Amino acid sequence: MDNPITMKVIARIHSDFSTKFGIPRQSGLVPELRARIIFEPEYREKDAVRGIEGFSHIWLIWQFSQAVRSTWSPTVRPPRLGGNTRIGVFATRSPFRPNSIGLSCVELERVEIDPELGPVLYIKGADLLDGTPIFDIKPYLPLVDSKPDARGGFVTENPHEKLQVVFPEHWLKKVPQEKQDALIGVLAQDPRPSYHNDPDRIYGMEFGSLEVKFSVADKVLTVTSVSN
Repeated sequence: MDNPITMKVIARIHSDFSTKFGIPRQSGLVPELRARIIFEPEYREKDAVRGIEGFSHIWLIWQFSQAVRSTWSPTVRPPRLGGNTRIGVFATRSPFRPNSIGLSCVELERVEIDPELGPVLYIKGADLLDGTPIFDIKPYLPLVDSKPDARGGFVTENPHEKLQVVFPEHWLKKVPQEKQDALIGVLAQDPRPSYHNDPDRIYGMEFGSLEVKFSVADKVLTVTSVSN
């Protein structure tokens, strides 16, 4: 009999996304996004990250904690294809997989040693929900991880087009200055489900402590309100 496979949560991410709506569909799409990785008490050992500051990027292996299911489907509908075309699950990065494991490459901005939390990793460009459990962290190695000539399948055949963001100044002032570029970058990625195209609909998303409402028409996203 095979031995059971166990995975330990070594850390959790702390980001501005308390809900799935609005999270970029891939890591690195919004490099202005900042987050922290805080290790679980058992792994708050500074020697465990010794040397990591020498790498500009790291790989995160994590769990789609809100997509855990007891069943799975061999095909899914990628948003990039409009949500109407079925593709094999192993040919996509869909969260709905036999094992709900995600993989993200993020920029490592700095490492700080906190007297209570131990080593804290400050990262940029993460596409993870606040509180997401992380199973492992590995350095990104340009020598072997970068494949400039690799084929991108249906992703390069249907590139994602950014929206123009209209953010009235009186609403933008409600956003902390250090997070304004990140929020605008998130909105430009079009947070709506791919099959939505209703110019009269008002959408709402949470970003940090803020609720941001907006509408989209003719490739232009207009922020209609920002509230705490």
